[in-house]
Amino acid sequence: MQARQGDRTSFARLVEHYYPRALRFAMQMLHHREDAEEAVQDAFIRVHDNLARFREDAPFDPWFFRILGNRCRTLMAKRKRRHEVLEYGDLPYDAASEDSADIPDAGFARDVHAALASLPPEQREAFLLRHVNDMDYEEMAIVTGAKGSTLRMRVKRAIDTLRVRLREGAIHE
Repeated sequence: MQARQGDRTSFARLVEHYYPRALRFAMQMLHHREDAEEAVQDAFIRVHDNLARFREDAPFDPWFFRILGNRCRTLMAKRKRRHEVLEYGDLPYDAASEDSADIPDAGFARDVHAALASLPPEQREAFLLRHVNDMDYEEMAIVTGAKGSTLRMRVKRAIDTLRVRLREGAIHE
């Protein structure tokens, strides 16, 4: 990996390649674009600063998403503390505020975003890593620090909850 030797062009290509996935993951974790962008930028800075320590024989995805996941959890904790101090919260991420003209069923997309947002952070993270970022449980364990059996249970519970909440959404329409 040429980026390890300080090649700026290689690092820029790395950022360009991972940025869309990273931002999507952070948006789904944090539900706020500004927080998501901050988490992604912080993650890339940490990657850049620690790239020399990255083992070349190790897969990059789990290492990167562990850093990004840690940044997301840090920002969630900061937001929670800020909410407790100020006694009000940020407005929730609203898929309707995004440009949904290209989405055939924007209502369903909003329902999915709302259902994901309602999951506990650990379940949401496990679900996103497994089913959006296509990581296997071994990679997910590297990212989260949790055991494979714990991650399997989180994913299962997330799927069960999403299934129920999406059915409820269809019933209430």
